[in-house]
This record gives sequence, C-alpha cells and structure tokens, in this order.
Amino acid sequence: MPENHFGEEVAARYDESSADMFEPDVLDPAVEFLAGLAGDGPALELGIGTGRIAVPLARRGIRVSGIDLSEAMVGKLREKPGAEEIEVAIGDFATTKVDGSFSLAYVVFNTIGNLTTQDAQAACFENVASHLEPGGCFVIELLVPGLRTLPPGERFQVFDFGPEHIGIDEYDAETQGLISHHLSPDGDRWRLVSMPFRYTWPAELDLMARLAGLTLRERWSGWNREPFTHESTKHISVWELRSM
Repeated sequence: MPENHFGEEVAARYDESSADMFEPDVLDPAVEFLAGLAGDGPALELGIGTGRIAVPLARRGIRVSGIDLSEAMVGKLREKPGAEEIEVAIGDFATTKVDGSFSLAYVVFNTIGNLTTQDAQAACFENVASHLEPGGCFVIELLVPGLRTLPPGERFQVFDFGPEHIGIDEYDAETQGLISHHLSPDGDRWRLVSMPFRYTWPAELDLMARLAGLTLRERWSGWNREPFTHESTKHISVWELRSM
C-alpha cells in the first residue's frame, strides 16, 4: 500500500489550494470531454479525492464510482451536494477492485504519478482493463516531464513563483522520480509540502496500455482537444479496451 500524503491537514485546504482547477474554463471542458466518452454508461474515477470531477459528472446523470486511498479526502467529497450517489472504495487504485463494469475509467490532474513505481503504474492499467467493458475507455491527464527544458546536470525546475505560492519540481532521472515542493505563506512563516511522484513519458504509458490489452485511441494537449505536439506540456490520452 503506498503512503497516504493526503491526510486531514491536506484535505482540509485541498479545494482552496486548488481553486484555479475549479474555475469553469478549466473544469467544464474536462467534464464535457469525459461525459462524452462515458455516454450512457457508468464511470470509474481513480483518485477521486474531494470530487472536483466526479460531482459535476454525477449531476449530469452519469453513475460515478471512485477509488481513493485517503479517507480524509473522501470525507470532504461526502460533504458536497450530490455526492451521496457516488460509491467510493478506500484503497490503492492500482489494485483495489469495485463492483460492476464501466464504459469509462479516468485519472486526472497528474494523479497517476502518485504511483511511484513502474510496477504500480503498470498494475493500474491492468486493474482498469479488468473493470472496463469491451470498447470502454481509459483517460489520463498528465504533465509531460519538464526535463527537456533543464540544463545538463540541473535537477530543479521552478514551475510557479508568486506571493502566495512557490512551486519547485525536483527530478531524479535515474529512478524517474519527481518530488514536487510547494511553499505557501502561513502567518509569519512559510509552509513546505513535498510530495513524491513518478514521471512517465507518453510512450511508456502506451506500452503499459498495450500490455493490459488497451490501444491508444486519441491524444490531445488539453480538454478542448488541442493538438498534441512536441511542444505540449501536458497530454490527455485515451486508450480503448480491445474487444475480445
């Protein structure tokens, strides 16, 4: 079982600290994209958290289930109107099973990186494949590793710098490790939160998908289906479960 970095303290301020991700111009295209893939079928969210995506999907009449390691994050989900219809299993989304089969499974906002080994990420694809209906889709939203912009030998990349937040990613090319450091003001001091991830390139994810019986269907650089190019900083990838 991976370490839970989303305890009570993080969960209490998660929505506020991620407020920009709840803005309509960010949230609505993601919900529209996923709803279109789900169609009339049910959806499964890995790392459902406080329900940023799941709640608006459920409000559209889509039956949403979720998996999350953090009871604290799911507790915040339960406080939201409409969340009572969302079933959530507590556990590691690489291996935890839920009842039923789904037309869509998805993991957004770089959450696949919370699985910090290749084995765990590959197991996640296998777990998703076991839950999907034939022809069902698996969607991942993930940053493209920022290593291309780093000078040789440099490990640190500042991705945000402002009066309310400083973000620094620390890369380890040997292990494909990534520690995301977040500094924010807390009274007369600064609070540091550091979280471990494993970065992956799109091609590695495609191989994991193929080994699990999934085929790449489409890849975009954003939820509005902007073309994915060599300059893209993130990708929205959709794999489809091959019919047996």
